[in-house]
Parts: sequence; C-alpha cells; structure tokens
Amino acid sequence: MISIVCPVCKEECEHQVLREAADLVVQCCECGQVHRVPKPPEPEILTIKAIVSQETESMVCSVEMFEDEVVALGDRIVAECGDEVFGVEVTGIEAGARRVRRAKADEVTTLWTRGIEQVVVKASIHTGRTTLPLYQTADGEDEFVVGESYTFAGRRIRISHIKLRDGPVIRKEGWKTVARRVKRIYGYLEGRYQRR
Repeated sequence: MISIVCPVCKEECEHQVLREAADLVVQCCECGQVHRVPKPPEPEILTIKAIVSQETESMVCSVEMFEDEVVALGDRIVAECGDEVFGVEVTGIEAGARRVRRAKADEVTTLWTRGIEQVVVKASIHTGRTTLPLYQTADGEDEFVVGESYTFAGRRIRISHIKLRDGPVIRKEGWKTVARRVKRIYGYLEGRYQRR
C-alpha cells in the first residue's frame, strides 16, 4: 500500500501496489482506477554519530536511520559500537548548534544516549544510625516496587521510595518503575524498623 494522488479522485488516498517494475502499477482503493506511477526512490540510510553513556563511561558509536525518519527524546533505538550492539534511550538531540526535542534524521548531527539493557541501580539504605550506599546491576526493564523487598548487593532490603531520573519521587506503596528510569532507590534493611 502507498498513499498517492489518484488521477480520477484527484485526492491523495491509499493505493494497492499490483506490480513493481521500472514503474509501479497501482489500483486506487477509493475508485478502483488502475494506473502507473514512477517508483518512489528508496529513502537513504544515514549513519548518525551517537554518544552512548554506560554509567561512568561514554563511547562514540553510531545509529542507522532512514533520512526521513523522526527521532525524539525518550525513543529507544539500537546503537552500534564497533562489533557490539546496545539498546539505548535518546537523552539529547543535536541538530547543528541547537538542542531539540525531536528531529528528522537528516537534521541530526549527534544523538546523546544511554544504555538501557543493563543499568547500575544505586540505593541508599538506612540502617538505623548510618546510610549504606549499595549498587546493583539490573536489566533496564527490571521492575522495582515501593514497599516490596529485594535482595540488593547481597542484602535484603525493603524500598521506601524511589527517585526517578526525570524528576519526581514515588513514595506510594505499590507504585513501580523500571530500572532504566531509577536515579536512586531509598529504603531500609529488611527486619529493621522503618522511621516515618
């Protein structure tokens, strides 16, 4: 199916592709008219520079996109770093000298991204008198739920609240998020009294 102007309907509408050769033979889905149209050019595939951040390290990688494809902040795409491939989330888009929220691939000069397949989740755990910093590697889609218990860096903890990367803190019991969105988990060692 392609969307083009029908010579009978005089409107842009869906057409069924009947045959592909030097030209396309198409049939209008509105009036049934069969006609030929020039074969549209294949969109060019662009290789865009992508900076991939994996916690404390950053690598210069690349992302392949069609020239007319639109990329936006928060999009999940795949970046190639040499022979390795990473799932990443777009955190910044440079179009020339400007930072934008979305752009067509042919306008993008650099994508800023962070790896989301494996993320390091940081936690501050209250032990009564002191706060213990803990770190745990998790898949980007692993869920953390306020009020639930987890084994975290070898210790059993209960989550009291979670600070998200994009700003808010979630405190309500049962509320959840995925590891790639966590800035820091707060909680206490399981079996210890929680001060409110």
